[in-house]
Amino acid sequence: MCGICGFYQTNPIADLPILKLMNDQIIHRGPDDEGFYFGEKIGLAARRLSVIDLVTGHQPLSSHSGKSWITFNGEVYNFMDLREELESRGFQFKTRTDTEVVVNMYEAHGLEFVHKLRGMFAIGIYDSANDRLVLVRDHVGIKPLYYYFDAEKKNLIFASEIKSILKYPSVPREIDPVGLDFFLTLEYIPAPYSIFKGIKKLPAGHFLTYENGTMDIKKYWEVKPKKLTSNFFELKDHFFGLLAESVKMRMIADVPLGAFLSGGIDSSAIVSTMSSLSTDRIKTFSIGFEDKSYSELKYSRKVARQFNTDHYTKKLSPDINELVYYLATFFDEPLGDFSNFPTYLVSKTAREKVTVVLSGDGGDEIFGGYEHYIAQKIARNIDFSLFTPFHKLASKVTHLFPPSELKKGFVNRIKRFSEGLENSSNNRHFRWMLFLSNVQKSRLYSGDFLKNEFLQELPSRMPFDQYFDIARQFESINQDLYLDFKTYLVDDILVKVDRMSMANSLECRVPLLDYKMVEFAFSLPPHFKLRGRTTKWFLKKVMEGTLTDEIIYRTKEGFSIPIKNWLKSQLKDLMFEYLSDKRIKESGIFNPIYIKKMIADHLRNRQNHSHRLWTLILFQLWRDNYLTP
Repeated sequence: MCGICGFYQTNPIADLPILKLMNDQIIHRGPDDEGFYFGEKIGLAARRLSVIDLVTGHQPLSSHSGKSWITFNGEVYNFMDLREELESRGFQFKTRTDTEVVVNMYEAHGLEFVHKLRGMFAIGIYDSANDRLVLVRDHVGIKPLYYYFDAEKKNLIFASEIKSILKYPSVPREIDPVGLDFFLTLEYIPAPYSIFKGIKKLPAGHFLTYENGTMDIKKYWEVKPKKLTSNFFELKDHFFGLLAESVKMRMIADVPLGAFLSGGIDSSAIVSTMSSLSTDRIKTFSIGFEDKSYSELKYSRKVARQFNTDHYTKKLSPDINELVYYLATFFDEPLGDFSNFPTYLVSKTAREKVTVVLSGDGGDEIFGGYEHYIAQKIARNIDFSLFTPFHKLASKVTHLFPPSELKKGFVNRIKRFSEGLENSSNNRHFRWMLFLSNVQKSRLYSGDFLKNEFLQELPSRMPFDQYFDIARQFESINQDLYLDFKTYLVDDILVKVDRMSMANSLECRVPLLDYKMVEFAFSLPPHFKLRGRTTKWFLKKVMEGTLTDEIIYRTKEGFSIPIKNWLKSQLKDLMFEYLSDKRIKESGIFNPIYIKKMIADHLRNRQNHSHRLWTLILFQLWRDNYLTP
């Protein structure tokens, strides 16, 4: 596991000290070692967190012939099989790393090499024979990869994190209004956009080539509709075979290893499988809260006892003001996910004992675990009925009820459902994921910002057009799952997990997102995902007998924090500071009068504006860190 960065300079303006400065920005991703490859036009750099081959795994490193050089972030779990294939063809190796296998696979197979890899990765390869730079991001998008192309100078800069790219001379620091609008609408910024104009995310399952002054981006993998047998018992056997294989692959490490354990079905399934594959006690880690409606510690402790794990827990205090400032430095673009904090603290707790953890992330997006899938199912039935004219009326009525301080509950659920119906049915699935409607934007944005042409149409659809087209090939709930898999999972959940684990120099592996498991999950018929009001039906049924019914069928809580309550207490001063009239007016983007009204309504418990207020606070924090001199 590493952090990587580099550049291809058609018109050189950066030297080795600049490359080192770029690499220094991501030392938290790899505190064990650093390395550089620098030539007339090319610069490759890496920060290394040693996990496999602790002694000889220094990079960047070269291929067998010396014609190709690689900087690599991630793990390729089938590297030993690939190494045997290469050795049979005469390739010789000087390390035991997967990194050396990857660069030689490129030399043996060219751009087709990516189809042989099974893992999580962000790769930069310089092919001197063809004077070509190749960038690759893994199938699902577990590992990040950003790039900036200077169209005038024809220079291409890339890195694991934006902060490295910003150290390259001439890269501008300018807000992309489209990226900002995405953030306020969705609480994350979908690929290929970023908060900075000109800096892009390489989408998951894509590779980029740059040669002869031309940049080309192509997709190499896609989830496609595929029907397997509908026999439950055959599918159950197939699932357990894939799960055992995926977990076993991810338990390969030369350093201590453990697992995150929330007490939900996904992480519990991972821990049960790890326990069956290991003769040693598995180390597990959980986070909790004083507010019992948010804390899941009692469930994680029960699973830990069932599988006799070496279990460690920590409680998140509401006094998190200092943590807010600290974590903001690890996000080069704002991310509104409330669970950043517990993810960071459970990672910090784990890093005290291990270097690698396995997590259950991805289960909700491939097996159907979110409540909004039920909402979408209901909405499909009422969108084209006599109920349609009453959608806005229902929203107005439910807004009369004050929000509950509990995490969930009937009132909170019905209010969220009615808010979703306010959004256009053209966006169907995404309406449940929108936190700022067009009407609210017209009140929130300043007059000058509203003049931006892109705001004339809801931009949250623009990058998703390609996904809507593919999603139509799937049936029912699998359409919704596909959209979440391509957007919310990769650009919110996986960003959060990557940044917060790497902030602690901890490698996090996700067995449920092995691309073969993903392909299997999307081959399951819709009624295996959502049956009545039972979400994740297939996963719950196959885990019966392995996990207790209390764990399998308990109400899903989600990994969140009581921020709607904290904004009224411990975080209130922070809110007043960053959403003051003075700061809001300085940005020139927002209407301070509307923000003041949202604050007042939230503090008086008239409405729950926690999502909107929190994203605004995070944006202001980001602006201070990156745009304020």
